[in-house]
Amino acid sequence: MRRITCLCLLFSFLVVLVKPVAALSKETGETITLPAASRESEISLEEALSKRQSTRSFADEALNLNELSQLLWAAQGITHGREFRTAPSAGALYPLEVYALVGRIQGLSSGLCKYNIGKHTLTRVKEGDQRESFSDAVYQPTIIKQAPLTLIISAVYNRTTVKYGERGIRYVHMEVGHAGQNVMIQATALGLGCVGIGAFDDDFVKDFLGSKEEAPLYIIPIGRPMR
Repeated sequence: MRRITCLCLLFSFLVVLVKPVAALSKETGETITLPAASRESEISLEEALSKRQSTRSFADEALNLNELSQLLWAAQGITHGREFRTAPSAGALYPLEVYALVGRIQGLSSGLCKYNIGKHTLTRVKEGDQRESFSDAVYQPTIIKQAPLTLIISAVYNRTTVKYGERGIRYVHMEVGHAGQNVMIQATALGLGCVGIGAFDDDFVKDFLGSKEEAPLYIIPIGRPMR
């Protein structure tokens, strides 16, 4: 009887130990603090515009956290006040959400993360290198497999249509274009290459992101151009 009691107590102790491990799993929402984004550059806007071009092949090199931070800020970062952002939004309703599919970023393990715009942080959604599985969503999978970083921009249409009705759909599409262009110009200023992808399996991407209310609109693989 004493032996059984001891075994029960040991089992209970092990259960207590296991629970915190599950709670600390990176899949449950680890918060990743990003470096502050810079507001200055050594390259002019005109030069960045003239150098921008689509890049579909990337060198086998990692990006760094500063570059990741800058690209996310360019997409939807706060510029002033509590909510005003780098891309204009009809009625300041901000329907866009941004995800970072991390393949190779120095100091950051691979996985799918969601950008917390107001706090300039990331929340981990999925752990592990997801590039292989996500590449099934697009019609040129090699681009996703090569890119050390892919940004995925989705939208919650209702945030805009609740005010503007069906016309709001057009406003959302204009806004994601603004955000995508910001990313491409910022990538160019950082000496990086990228390409905008609009041909993808909507349902696949929606399931991958795990949000029923968000509609995926834009995929942007980013990396160092092949030399």
